[in-house]
Amino acid sequence: MLKKISTDKAPAAIGPYSQGIITGNLLFASGQIPINPANGEIEATDIVGQTEQVMKNIGALLEAAGTDYTRVVKTGCFLADMNDFAAFNEVYAKYFTEKPARSCVAVKTLPKNVLCEVEVIAEV
Repeated sequence: MLKKISTDKAPAAIGPYSQGIITGNLLFASGQIPINPANGEIEATDIVGQTEQVMKNIGALLEAAGTDYTRVVKTGCFLADMNDFAAFNEVYAKYFTEKPARSCVAVKTLPKNVLCEVEVIAEV
């Protein structure tokens, strides 16, 4: 049985998808971009600020699913510019202290022309 996760503490989906789905004991969270859920705006203009907002959004989804960063088993990270890799990693490492499996790729364009997007799979 699939259980949809939804919280107003993370940005609403901007397309035909759910913020997250739980199946069995796993949460599959949709990719998060740096939208401030309080006002729907992208406030940060640099990779550090945008990554911080993405991590806040992921934290809200994890909380809504009854889990947290320590139970994340896999992340998918998407960067608009691989030159931001080191700065992105500095922020990422503060949140993902258990060092889950990860992929990180540069992509041509992200939604709303943001600098980063992160999706997670976590135990619940």
